Amino acid sequence: MAAAQFAAVTVEPFGDSAVMVTVPHPDPVIRRTAIVAFRERFLAHRPPGVLDVVSGLESLLVEFDPLETALPHVEYAVRLLAERLPVQERLRTRTALRFAVPVVFDEETGPDLASVAEELGVAPAEVVEAIAESTFTISLLGAAMAPMMDGLRVPRPVRRRAEPRTDVAPGALMIAGTNAIIQPFPGPTGWRVVGRTPHTIVDISRPEPVSFGTGDVVRFVPVTRDEAAALDAGFLLPAEVSA
Repeated sequence: MAAAQFAAVTVEPFGDSAVMVTVPHPDPVIRRTAIVAFRERFLAHRPPGVLDVVSGLESLLVEFDPLETALPHVEYAVRLLAERLPVQERLRTRTALRFAVPVVFDEETGPDLASVAEELGVAPAEVVEAIAESTFTISLLGAAMAPMMDGLRVPRPVRRRAEPRTDVAPGALMIAGTNAIIQPFPGPTGWRVVGRTPHTIVDISRPEPVSFGTGDVVRFVPVTRDEAAALDAGFLLPAEVSA
């Protein structure tokens, strides 16, 4: 079935029980902010039969139960919501926060740091410096509320691992492409692990369990193991409100 152009989004069948929603716009910032805005609206008006909504940087995978609904019905629901959502719409539901996240960069916390440096043709210390000098923006909260960020300034995009790691510690700072992400809970990943923060970023016992939100601004601050231990780090809190 051909892709269907619905107002500000494109809807493509993805197998027999899902559709992929994207925003056809030349500006990546607009594509990403618009798809996040559409996700919020879609979740607020979730049609019957939709099982899950999986976020990507510039896409939304809508999974549905074919026994409860049908592909045309899901596409139609997407169309109705997209007609009310201009492509240029920005998220204004919350004020962006700024975070300064301490990170330990060494062989134990960053087992992929040396290989990333080799790939980029620089020293490991230069990779750490590039990460510390980059300003990241939270694009979306992914699986397990992991914050996915744009803004890594390196000579070229970083490749993912050929063989994913099976058990990465919580707090791990990982990079791929020009993006970064922090691992909230132990689990597998194909991203390159370059460091670790001592802070907790997701705590389901808290009324607001997630440190970050979409649009928040993040800087990573290199610290030693001793400095990290002296922080008595707990749940990560923002440094300030972004202007």
